[in-house]
Formats: sequence, C-alpha cells, structure tokens
Amino acid sequence: MNRFEGKVAVITGAGSGIGRALAVNLATKGARLALSDIDTEGLAETVRQAEALGATVKSDRLNVAEREAVLAYADVVVTHFGEVHQVYNNAGIAYNGDLEKSEFKDIERVMDVDFWGVVNGTKAFLPHVIASGDGHIINISSLFGLIAVPGQNAYNAAKFAVRGFTEALRQEMLVAKHPVKVTCVHPGGIKTAVARNATVADGQNAQGFAEFFDKHMALHTPEMAAETIVNAVAKGRARVVVGWEAKALDVLARIIGPAYQRIIATAVSKFFPWAK
Repeated sequence: MNRFEGKVAVITGAGSGIGRALAVNLATKGARLALSDIDTEGLAETVRQAEALGATVKSDRLNVAEREAVLAYADVVVTHFGEVHQVYNNAGIAYNGDLEKSEFKDIERVMDVDFWGVVNGTKAFLPHVIASGDGHIINISSLFGLIAVPGQNAYNAAKFAVRGFTEALRQEMLVAKHPVKVTCVHPGGIKTAVARNATVADGQNAQGFAEFFDKHMALHTPEMAAETIVNAVAKGRARVVVGWEAKALDVLARIIGPAYQRIIATAVSKFFPWAK
C-alpha cells in the first residue's frame, strides 16, 4: 500500500539537501507537494525536478523563523490543496562557535530557525493535520540532538529542544487519540550545503570548518537520508537515526552515559583543527 499517493506533504527547507531529496522522493510516490525555502533559486530547481516526475507542486518563499508568515502560509496551503496530511519541518541552519566566543545574537538566530521554526511549522499545521484523519508530523533534529559536541552549543540546544518537543507531541497525540503520527529524525553526516553555509564565531575559520565537514563527516547522500526518512514515515516510527555513525554514537552514549563527553572532547581537541 502506497501511504503517499495523493497525500499533501509540506516540506520546509526544500531548496536543497534533505529537503530537496524528500520532495523528489515523495514526488515519485505520487504525493502532492507544498514546498518552501528562503532560497528561491534552489527552491525553483527542486520544483523543476518534482514536476518532471509528475508531481503537483505549490512553492513559496518562507522564513520559518517568522511566525506570522508561517501561520499565514499554513492557511494558504490548506486553501490551495484543501487538506494537509504530512508536514516535514526540515529547514535549518548551522553555526560553529564556543559559547565563550559567541554572541547572544548568534545563539538566538540558531534557535529562531532550528527550534522555533519547527515549533512554528508544527503549531501552524497541526489542526489541519489532525483534521485530515491520517496525519503525520516529521521534525528534523540531528545526531546533535542525541549527543553534544564542543563548538555546537547553540545547534545542540536547538536540536535537543526539537527532540524533546517532538517526543512530547507524539505522546500528546496518543493521549488525545488524534489520528496523527509523529516522527523525530536524527541525521548524521549528510552531504548537504549546511556546513558551507554555516556562520562561525569571530576569529574562527569558516572555510576550514566547511572543508573538514565535507571531507571527513559528510558520509551519506541526501537521497539516502530521504529514503530512510520516508521508509520510517511509512512504518509510523517514532524515531529514525540516519547513518551508521549516528547509530554508533547514539549507542555509545547510551552505554557509557556522560563519559562519552570526555571521549568526544578529547577527539575534537586532537583531530578537529577547525575547533581550535
């Protein structure tokens, strides 16, 4: 049974990376797509690819950090399609910088997009997803929503928050007996532009961080991530961890507890030149 045929799927951050791969994957399965991104050029290319596969697509420029815009966008999408079944809160940004070197505005920017963007999208679409009778909320956290890493305090905070928010939402849907499944996604190293587009604290090497990530940490394609996520959605899974390295680090942290923090701190100081 194709759980996606004819379903309306909303994907934020659809202009590149996992968002684009999700759009293309769902297009092959017959979903109708509401795609958004702040990058209109990238979004247009995603639309072109999805429409080439026969998908019905609505595209809009959207900054998920702007709450009123997201609320209005939800109304526009529902008016256009008549219903919404699935929401993939995927839009996100990266930032690298120790707390000592970071400004409040740096942390706030990450939280506004990576956490509040998820909250805004979930809150705006939840009534419509419930009303669909066959709904699903999919929130993209990160491996860094399972373990913490030096230099990623803002990103860790946002992604851990997404995890807690999403897991609580799933329980609320179960308690209320609403026809809505909820999935939290924790990708590991995916070959996207997120590191190249990341901002960094003053005095840190942005290019070095991006090059190190692309060469040593980006292990999987966005298409692999999208396929893993879509399969998990089809099965109604509560959590999906993407990538063998993400699964291994998650298991390590579960087994040894807080001791993982010293191991990672030692590894970062020894092997990650961009962190110094």
